[in-house]
Amino acid sequence: MSSSSSSSMNKYWIPHLDIHKKVITQELQYYLGPQATVRAYTREGEDGFLITTPGPCLSDEQIDDICVKSKEMWERQAAARASGSPEKPLKRPLHKPVVVSTAGASDSPRRRGEDRWRTDSRSRQGERRRA
Repeated sequence: MSSSSSSSMNKYWIPHLDIHKKVITQELQYYLGPQATVRAYTREGEDGFLITTPGPCLSDEQIDDICVKSKEMWERQAAARASGSPEKPLKRPLHKPVVVSTAGASDSPRRRGEDRWRTDSRSRQGERRRA
């Protein structure tokens, strides 16, 4: 998008109250067209969404519709958490991270390897001097 076309875009801020980010992201172009964009934006200390569009912003009815769909999304997510089944299965459930060491552990394998290398190189240098 060139700077001349971006200056012709209108920018609107709406509060995030009762609006799920995923829902507004999915619905915005349906209501405002393919050039419309939305992103998280904080205005005067209040979180919300910055909507950029070539035309007018969302109507009250459209915002109400997004709020209803957002409530349904939160209810589905809560039901999925309550049933113990994740909303989306892991793409690689067998590739869960396994802790090998933690920061600050004095006997980490890496540090032991470095100490061993230093000890070995010092003893080799001593052997060279004696020879």
